[in-house]
Amino acid sequence: MSRILLVEDDPQLLKAMRITLRARGHDVIIAATGARALSEAAASRPDLVVLDLGLPDIDGLDVISGLRGWTSVPIIVLSGRTGGSDKVAALDAGADDYVTKPFGVEELLARIRAATRRAASTDDGTATVTIGDHTIDLAAKRVDPRPGSTADDVRLTPTEWRLLEAFVQHPGKLIGQRALIAEVWGPANSADSSNLRLYLNRLRRKLEPDPSRPRHLITEPGMGYRFQP
Repeated sequence: MSRILLVEDDPQLLKAMRITLRARGHDVIIAATGARALSEAAASRPDLVVLDLGLPDIDGLDVISGLRGWTSVPIIVLSGRTGGSDKVAALDAGADDYVTKPFGVEELLARIRAATRRAASTDDGTATVTIGDHTIDLAAKRVDPRPGSTADDVRLTPTEWRLLEAFVQHPGKLIGQRALIAEVWGPANSADSSNLRLYLNRLRRKLEPDPSRPRHLITEPGMGYRFQP
């Protein structure tokens, strides 16, 4: 199973979560402060980080930024901050998912399994994905109808390719609006959402079976976007 770094300053919750995760076969490393979390991450190289934002020494957002400076390890935020702006800030900083307190243990375990699967999928170098009736070869920059489908041939512009690649490189992950814009158009344009909406609608019209009810290129209101394979 996975090695999980659990970062939480509530002793009772930390103990309960450690027991639960170990009972499911995970190797659990604990940290009660942001500084300790960064130190443990560097020393033990966990497969996944579960992180509370409200730490006594360093804000959780700064911990995320610190980790993202050198690792792509999946990060699941576990926080009592329920505001949309808090979720967006965490995702923009580099978190992969966001769970609000109070939470169900089974939900958290499911999120951990999903994040671990996504990380493994990213590591295997797969360059082909399927969206609706189309098979997309990222390496060859080609979109082909799936065998037996009645889908039309599709051509994507360079910007549409960049946007699509930004999505499929993070399957299932919530991506904040500013992070997505910065990845496609550069950090200087991170406040301009009009192009993102325009090109996302174009991609949906070209790839989604029903663009008005997308199943793969998903908008998560108030949080960001998600590619659902």
